[in-house]
Amino acid sequence: MLNLIGSTSIAAALLGALVVTVTGIVGGFTRKPGLIRAARYGSYFVFAAMSTAFISMEIALLSHDFSVSYVAQVGSRETPTYYTAISLWSSLEGSILFWGWILSAYGALVAFVNRKSDSRLIPFAHGVMGFVGLFFYGLLTGPANPFGTVFPVPANGPGPNPLLQNHPLMGLHPPMLYFGYVGLTVPFAFAIGALLSGKVDDEWIRVTRRWTVAAWAFLSVGIVGGAWWSYEVLGWGGYWAWDPVENASFLPWLTATAFLHSVMVQERRGMLKLWNLSLIIGTFLLTLFGTFLTRSGILDSVHAFTEGVIGPLFLAFIALLMLVSLVLIAWRSDRLHSPGSLDAVVSRESMFILNNLLFVAFTFTVLLGTTFPLIVEAVNGNRVSVGPPYFNMVSIPIGVLLLFLMGVGPALPWRRTTPEKMKRTFLVPAVVGLAAGLFGFVLGTRSFWPLVTFTFAGFVTATIVEEFRKGISARRRIAGVSAPVALGQILTRNNRRYGGYIVHAGIVVIIVALALSGTYRFEREVTLRRGELMQLGDYGIMFDELWAEEQEQRFVVGSTFSIFHKGDDAGTMRPRMNYYPNSQQPIATPAVRSTLKEDLYLTLMAFDEAEGSHATVRAIVNPAVPWLWIGGMIVALGAILAVMPQRSSGRPAVSAAEIAEEEESAGLVDEPAAVTV
Repeated sequence: MLNLIGSTSIAAALLGALVVTVTGIVGGFTRKPGLIRAARYGSYFVFAAMSTAFISMEIALLSHDFSVSYVAQVGSRETPTYYTAISLWSSLEGSILFWGWILSAYGALVAFVNRKSDSRLIPFAHGVMGFVGLFFYGLLTGPANPFGTVFPVPANGPGPNPLLQNHPLMGLHPPMLYFGYVGLTVPFAFAIGALLSGKVDDEWIRVTRRWTVAAWAFLSVGIVGGAWWSYEVLGWGGYWAWDPVENASFLPWLTATAFLHSVMVQERRGMLKLWNLSLIIGTFLLTLFGTFLTRSGILDSVHAFTEGVIGPLFLAFIALLMLVSLVLIAWRSDRLHSPGSLDAVVSRESMFILNNLLFVAFTFTVLLGTTFPLIVEAVNGNRVSVGPPYFNMVSIPIGVLLLFLMGVGPALPWRRTTPEKMKRTFLVPAVVGLAAGLFGFVLGTRSFWPLVTFTFAGFVTATIVEEFRKGISARRRIAGVSAPVALGQILTRNNRRYGGYIVHAGIVVIIVALALSGTYRFEREVTLRRGELMQLGDYGIMFDELWAEEQEQRFVVGSTFSIFHKGDDAGTMRPRMNYYPNSQQPIATPAVRSTLKEDLYLTLMAFDEAEGSHATVRAIVNPAVPWLWIGGMIVALGAILAVMPQRSSGRPAVSAAEIAEEEESAGLVDEPAAVTV
């Protein structure tokens, strides 16, 4: 029964997507209200159909209905309920079903939010999202059908990939990436809608700003969550290996970040129309390219799903969208000329343009390193690898320059500035930055790039603090309120700007944590006998015992170590190896002891199987790693603030014009428009 319900629902969604595509695009050109309504209601229908399929699959997984092909592939009666539920995205067909459901949810939400809008862009956006849906729902009815029937029905299944049921973060990391990936369909759809309608001004940017920031935030949290998962599960002590599939999620993040900066230049100065359209189209194509990498079977990765026919279909769809986009840009090229121009080299818009060029260069270098082995193998059959040394060599200088621009760009005024204002703006941050670099040197840092990173991080932090200080000071002058009230007012009435500053602060925290953990990390791998103590920095690590435990879905061999910090008892740690029935190799689960200063990270590498008298352990001291996750939370907080509606409160103590003039002179608003306090 669930096979029939699920398959029928997906077929209905495919038909609904076809209706949305046709009525949306035709309705956009003809402006017939009936067609536009049909596109909107069709979006609701597609969401209802895909939700039915989604719920049916979850019921099949949780009830262990092995007559459903996907359940027979990834299900198991022994798998805990939590991992059974999230196994929906543990393999190819389920992940595409999840993608399709999220796409339908975005489509319905766009339809609902804009149900009263008379913008010419809306029906075209419905049509484009419907067209994207046609591809994914077509996959689900064909080569990626998760509701196939299995006969005879097996009594049990193999369960999901052991790596994907070894840590609770699998319930966070993939969904966040999916919501980010699929969320970027919305600005892409409106960009194509702008080209189809000929309205290539900044309306499509205003309509999609919050959608883009939300998708970017989901993608950011997904990337940080993936690093955390890798750190907690794989047992290698690292969090980012420049794995091709890690890169696949990083590439659209880079271009989306560039887009979020460059759209401000278009909104303020009317510049970069073609650039912004190209950036968001390229960003969406990179999300599809990342999906192609993970589902084509051409990569050897713990993240990759192998399915021969899916890869070529994705590649063909990417090529089709790229061709259509280029044709539309050529068609509207006469309307894409920007009226604005750079008035000075030293200005906010010029810094944003430089920022964009660096982000695109970053994207190109990562894309080249990711695809180069595939290109070489396709050309001459040779297998080559591009590892962390290449990526670190090219990414660190670009990343450090971007860090510097993070402090310079937002602090500069639009159009032009004066030497006196430059001195007032950057004197204190420059001193703070130099002090931070000197502090790093005193602590023993001698490597060039970490010292530069600490210097620029101090500089950026000082500029952020100064911007908040100016905002609070201006609000106190014009409204006569206390500092905490002034802070609340600037956060709620100019949340886009200050949310961006909080995001920048989170990025600074992450970059500093990366520099510290990369510079001061140290490790040892030793074999200890029971009762033997090893020393690692301030830590003493004593091997106590081996133990074993039979769990429902796996067999666990663990070890207990007593930990001493500076001679004091600091508790115990229990790294283990997990043996799954469908895995030939054990899955190591490290033990991590976290403080705000550092992590102590233990991985059980080997043990005496006969008597349990000794064990080999890799012990790592990872400085500042917890701040990676804290920085990710700060980024998420800033993004949430940036997408919140701007609020007004009460009657102004002074006129709106006076408030606008005061804040514009302090550089606190993007536009010198009337403001309601």
